[in-house]
Amino acid sequence: MKKNILALGVLIAVFFLSLVGCNDDIEIRTETITAVDTLFLDPVLVSQGRETFRYNTFGDEAFWSGVLHIDKAILGESNGGYGAGVSPATALSVGLKVDSEALPEEVVSAIQAGQIDLQDPASTLALLKLDAVVGVKGNFNEAGDMTSVGITCALCHSTVDDSFTEGIGKRLDGYPNRDLNVGVIISLTDNAKFLADLLHVDVPTVDAVLKGWGPGKFNAGLMVDGKALKPDGTIAANLLPAAYGLQGVNLATYTGWGDMVYWNAFVANLEMHGKGNFTDARLNDPVRFPIAAENNFGNVVNDPDLITPELAALQAYQLSLDAPKPPVGSYDSQAAERGKVLFNGVAECATCHISPIFTDAGYNLHSAEEIGIDDFEAMRSPTGQYRTTPLRGLFARMKGGFYHDGRFETLDDVINHYDSHFNLGLSNQDKNDLIEYLKSI
Repeated sequence: MKKNILALGVLIAVFFLSLVGCNDDIEIRTETITAVDTLFLDPVLVSQGRETFRYNTFGDEAFWSGVLHIDKAILGESNGGYGAGVSPATALSVGLKVDSEALPEEVVSAIQAGQIDLQDPASTLALLKLDAVVGVKGNFNEAGDMTSVGITCALCHSTVDDSFTEGIGKRLDGYPNRDLNVGVIISLTDNAKFLADLLHVDVPTVDAVLKGWGPGKFNAGLMVDGKALKPDGTIAANLLPAAYGLQGVNLATYTGWGDMVYWNAFVANLEMHGKGNFTDARLNDPVRFPIAAENNFGNVVNDPDLITPELAALQAYQLSLDAPKPPVGSYDSQAAERGKVLFNGVAECATCHISPIFTDAGYNLHSAEEIGIDDFEAMRSPTGQYRTTPLRGLFARMKGGFYHDGRFETLDDVINHYDSHFNLGLSNQDKNDLIEYLKSI
């Protein structure tokens, strides 16, 4: 009898372990599971969240098509829109990605044989019909004509593994798309006046700002405070963050606006311009957040609410996205071991980046003075501080630099900054060892 009970217990344990961190509907995990990754998530909720993350626009077509007319820009004049249209080659050049697993075999073969014109916007429409353009959702009528287009969470927070060719491959959800030129894509609009009026600037300024963000960057605060430039006159924009490895992490943004669920609601309503409900009385401050206060962005109400019912599933899916493991051979393991000792010791990194979540436990915020940088971006947030960025899977988001705005081009630059700021006295060997450890996390 005891043996039967034990066997039953083992079967139940195996069943529940099979549900941990599933990126497919149900996936049995065979690798060693850390304490951070052991989350028993409802597989149905995770699957629902994956659909939401990848394909749900929350009704934002009303903005991207109804206001900015991005659908018409994609179509091009030859297909009933305006301008030259967006070909697959153009889409890839601005960082959009194509999900190779959404392509039928005949399409794959045709691409490989050079039978599909990658310079023709009509080919982009064909990809949109297949739901193959990551983060972009096209809607089509019975005649096969595209009537509108919207965006999803995956636009900024997914990429592909380039297994087919550059920009085309299997989805990597949660990875920041550091190739995506959000500003250039938005600048395709023929209604920049709407944005200019919203921000109280002229159209040339809007165009210059959008085209100045660069790949992998976005100014999320622009729609609430209207600040397009830093105090030194350069364009303000922050790196798109990772959406993986957030298990156990309290605050979800560079400056700690709120947790994951809060930020999902903020982005879906105020950045994607979906149709939901959103409340944040902090945005009613006309001094700190003039654009938000003027447009009542802290008190958004829509009926029906297309966002709030999806938040739980979206959170479950994001919590299932474990940080990726560094490829074998991508770092010097012996140097990384030495770097780990330094990280937890004299380099003082673990003072804030605490294993295994590699950020502060609890309220993980620090002043600009503490970390030795300016407070411009921090003061754009309600907290006035910077979050300790979680470091898991750091190797997968090195493109574009480090810190919120990519101000440090390399890990060596980051370490040199802290070595100087805290007077650590690290040797060149120490610094190299720390870099190898950071690449190993």
